[in-house]
This record gives sequence, structure tokens and C-alpha cells, in this order.
Amino acid sequence: MAKKTTFQVWAEYLPLRAILGILSILPRRLAVRVGIFLAKLFYFITGGRKDVALKNLTIAFPEKTAAERESLLKASFANLGRVLGEFSQFEKMTRGELDRLVEFEFENAEFKGSPEGKRIEAERENGRGMILVGPHLGNWEIGVFAYSAAREPLTYLARPLDNPKIEELVARLRSRFGNRSINKTNSVSAAFEVLRTGGILGALPDVNMHPKDGIFVPFFGVEACTTRGLAMLAMRTSAMIMPMCCVWDDGKMKYVVRYGSMIEPSKTPVSDRNAEIYRLTAEMTAEMESFIRLAPDQWIWTHKRWKTRPPGEEPIY
Repeated sequence: MAKKTTFQVWAEYLPLRAILGILSILPRRLAVRVGIFLAKLFYFITGGRKDVALKNLTIAFPEKTAAERESLLKASFANLGRVLGEFSQFEKMTRGELDRLVEFEFENAEFKGSPEGKRIEAERENGRGMILVGPHLGNWEIGVFAYSAAREPLTYLARPLDNPKIEELVARLRSRFGNRSINKTNSVSAAFEVLRTGGILGALPDVNMHPKDGIFVPFFGVEACTTRGLAMLAMRTSAMIMPMCCVWDDGKMKYVVRYGSMIEPSKTPVSDRNAEIYRLTAEMTAEMESFIRLAPDQWIWTHKRWKTRPPGEEPIY
């Protein structure tokens, strides 16, 4: 991608900074309502890649009617507005406010007392690294933000935005409670060090990958090219892979951070390394799908998740 000119950088940055600045001075609930309104307006004005989104929804939910898919799509745009509204508050949110707004299943007595909960805590106390993986579902931004405030900071893999001013702004807000990012391109050595020293690495592996970086595994019943890097890191460092998502719960009027089943690399040497990479990636992707089925109105359906196809297959988009 060509480097943006100075004019392009500022032309993109200033409107976003203005929107976030205005939202940031509003009370949180009002900022969220305005964010949702703006997202709905964007949907009706631009269409917001509706063709891609509806194609994805047809793949994922062939049993639903066209009207039901359209309803899910509109709700997913509203969710993006919620993300925007909440993100605008990051600069002034306190740990106490986050504690009231975000509920962690991990902290529930029932989970902490379960065999898996006890095992995870024991492994972490023994210095074992953990890879937190989640989809672009609900409010992934506030999920990792609150995690750093309530538990411990983490390092997350992310591709830097192509606008350096916006990247600087976003990174500053995300890192208020100690989180830090590493460029997911050429990040193997940095990610390895985080896990080797018992740290937490966060990643959002529900995006389409180039064939040289991915492996095809089932996602809503269709082969999807998915990063193989997380499985390889887990195998090299013996790190746990913990699926996690942060979804809005209307009944509780708060976000709930939910956990899936822990995924572990084989404790004994494997004869087929590629088969082990496939197993770990497929299990991780299945957890992503389970989360999305839990709250399909809160996933980003506009992403071309099935863009990369196996050799010989026709394009989906």
C-alpha cells in the first residue's frame, strides 16, 4: 500500500479526532448512544459493504431469511457505534468504572473453583505463558483494556494502521493501563519472548490470511484461511491458548468477558508437525465460531473472511 501524503494523513485524522473529542466530553451513556446513531447513519448513507456482509451471513446462517440477515447486519453496525462510543471514554475511564462495566467470567467463584479454572491459575502462577485469542466480536477493545486494568497488562499483536497519526492516538488510549502492541508482521521473536517469560499475548485470529501465512480450517462449514502463527508459537513455547470474547449483555447492562475451552499443544513430541498446527488452529477457529454464534449481531460481517480460497476454488466475493 502506498504511503499516505501529509494531506491525506491529516484529512483522515482531524475528523476522527474531532468525533472522539466531542464524544469524550459527553457522559458515557450519551456518547454510546451518539456512536450508535452515527454508525446507523453510516450504514444507510454508504451501504457499508452490505453485499459482502450479506454474503457472509448467508454462508454462516443459510437457514435464516433475508430479512433476518438484514436485521443482524444492522445490529452489527450499531455495535460498531457502541465500540466507538466506549473507545472515546478510554482517556477518562477509571479502574473502578471499568470494574462496574465489565464482568469477567474468570472472576466468578464457580469458574475459579472449577478444575479448569484451578488448572489455569496454577499454570499462570508457575510462569506459563498464555495466548488470549478472540474474534472481532462485541467490544474487543474494552475487553483487553479492562483486562489490563483488572488483572495484568498484556501484549497484543496488531498491524499498525496506515495513518501514523491515528495509530499514535489509538495506541496511546489502548495502553493506558500497561498494554502494549507489537507489529504482527515479522513479530515472531518479540512474541516468542513474551510467552517464554510467562507473559500474555493477545490476538484476533478471525481475519482472512494470505496463503503463505495461513492454513485452511473450517469456519461456519466453509474452509477459511487462518493464521498458523499462533499454533506455531504455542508449540514452540508450550503456551496455553485461551479463547476469550467480550460481548454486550442487554439484560445486565454491562459487558461480559466469556471464556472458551483452553487449547493446549501436545506435551509430547509430535510426529506430524503440520497435523498439530492444523489441530490447534482448527480448535481455535471453532471456538471463534462458537463465540460468534453466541452473539451474531455483534460481529463484523463486512470483513471478507473467506476471500482466500483453496487452489482451484472459485472466488466467493
